[in-house]
Amino acid sequence: MKQNIFETVSNLLKTSNKYISENEGGEKLLKASVYSDVMKMDEELISLLLSDESVKQTFFKNVNKTLVFDKQKFAWFIESKEFLPDSYTAYTNKIGLAKNGNFINKLNDVVLDFPFKDCILQGGQDKDDQKRDEIFYHEIIANDQISNMLAPKVLSNAKRYKTDGVEEDIIFNENDNLIIKGNNLIALATLLTKYENKIKCIYIDPPYNTGKDSFNYNDRFNHSTWLTFMKNRLELAKKLLKDDGVIFVSLSDSEAHYCKVLMDDIFGVENFLNDIIWNSTKSVTNTALVSVSHTHTLVYFQNKDYYIKNRTEFRLKEDGEGFSNPDNDPRGPWKADPFQVGGWGPNQQYEIINPKTGVKYLPNEGCSWKNDYNKFQELLQDNRIVFGVNGEAGPQRKRFLYEAQERGRVAKTIWDDVGTTTNGTMHLKKLFGKNIFSNPKPEQLIERILELSTNENDVVLDFCLGSGTTAAVAHKMGRKYIGIEQMDYIQNITVERLKKVIEGEQGGISKSVNWQGGGSFVYCELLDDANARIKQIQQATEENIQQIKENIFSDERIVPYVIQDELEATELEFDNLSLQDKKNVLIKLIDKNKLYVNYSDINDQNYQISESDKKFTDSFYKGR
Repeated sequence: MKQNIFETVSNLLKTSNKYISENEGGEKLLKASVYSDVMKMDEELISLLLSDESVKQTFFKNVNKTLVFDKQKFAWFIESKEFLPDSYTAYTNKIGLAKNGNFINKLNDVVLDFPFKDCILQGGQDKDDQKRDEIFYHEIIANDQISNMLAPKVLSNAKRYKTDGVEEDIIFNENDNLIIKGNNLIALATLLTKYENKIKCIYIDPPYNTGKDSFNYNDRFNHSTWLTFMKNRLELAKKLLKDDGVIFVSLSDSEAHYCKVLMDDIFGVENFLNDIIWNSTKSVTNTALVSVSHTHTLVYFQNKDYYIKNRTEFRLKEDGEGFSNPDNDPRGPWKADPFQVGGWGPNQQYEIINPKTGVKYLPNEGCSWKNDYNKFQELLQDNRIVFGVNGEAGPQRKRFLYEAQERGRVAKTIWDDVGTTTNGTMHLKKLFGKNIFSNPKPEQLIERILELSTNENDVVLDFCLGSGTTAAVAHKMGRKYIGIEQMDYIQNITVERLKKVIEGEQGGISKSVNWQGGGSFVYCELLDDANARIKQIQQATEENIQQIKENIFSDERIVPYVIQDELEATELEFDNLSLQDKKNVLIKLIDKNKLYVNYSDINDQNYQISESDKKFTDSFYKGR
């Protein structure tokens, strides 16, 4: 029997081990790996496709006697719903749930992510346990299906945590620090109403899409989906930044270079500052070909021209290391800088005589003295020129500590003096008595970032808050902050950590900034609507998934284009799905425009919103 093109391509790809995964269900073709190689024009993949005549005729064009691979056509082909329709895909296609691919920078689609469990190290759990499939479910939602998903939401369960306890039934104050529980994309859109063009610094440590970090994306979460996930959030983040704002994004090698191209498009390549390399671990993995010991941090300005004109605003504090006053200069401690500089200048070529030894000095070939002769004479008379410790060397220029402190210290691109993930882990273990997070950032890293980019009372945002390191450091440094996290551990880790900060805990940077405790923060949640259904699905078992399915099938909050008769006619197909795929289907049925209650519906009696929630939400949006 003649094979159709879908079967031909599938069978051809399965002849390469790099595209096959063995699991409980047998052999599985890794579509994400194929897609990635298509985008890279992988030589091995191209050769494989050329080996079959029918495939060659379908996806290659003869241009002036040269075969040209139609990359986009093949990408569309493998993303089509007809290619590899497994039981899950076949079922979602049958009831009308499907997706299509396109170029990332052309997409207006949105990626939402829903955790199936708290991705933290729990008692007895090791890193291998985190490698199981489907920790996160990701859904790409087409732009034409988004109506009011990103509208401002009702804020609920607000509490203010202070040194003397917890305050409830509150209103929002302009100087409040804010922690929000909810999907970060939707929370970012909610913040736009109040904080557009008001955030000075954004730092995020997003999921790396490595399959090994704590988010552990499965093979469905390929480069294109991850980049869409980032694109959605970074576009909103740009709107939140002030004109002199800065964004820092920490990434691994797996996605840093892809994300750089994306951020060039969003923030403008002209606003890129640097890729900062942080030495994140001192340990060596002996089984690796090369032991990875670094993390990338991409840095972009909202407007780089501002900082080119105001360079001293992006500086580290000069700590005085290396400064001394051996000659008791009344101007205080100083450090000797070279008086010779690179580059040839015609007015900076002259002879300097050491007054003690009589030795004559000229600049090296291709170099110059730092100043012209007249300026040199001024500096000499002002006791700013020295000739080494014993007065017997070449000329140097004094740089006084007070001058260095005024100018600040220029940051370098390699940071190996701000702690490692081990420091972050030890700090959290001391706070909570056990390992609760995999590879947390040390407070010293965030301190360096905030020292460079902010001053006291500036607003800092972290919309991938995790254990709360950014918020903790901002609190200790006197910055205002906003943190967003959707995981349930926000209550017993993130909030608890910030409570300890208020109490004056002495880990991390506390001693270096003389932290003694104090301050406050407000915690609130996006008010659940259909998101409550998603939480039920996440916690479902084989014993109750059927009842949950029946409840959802009759719920008015499912996507409007799925017909009830089609749902009821697919009972058998649903029963044959794995538990994980059942969860995927049910989450996909939920109308994502109804995840949370819109602020415009705050007085809708159907939601029975409490008076305290109404009061806090109104105060947030209206400032009263």
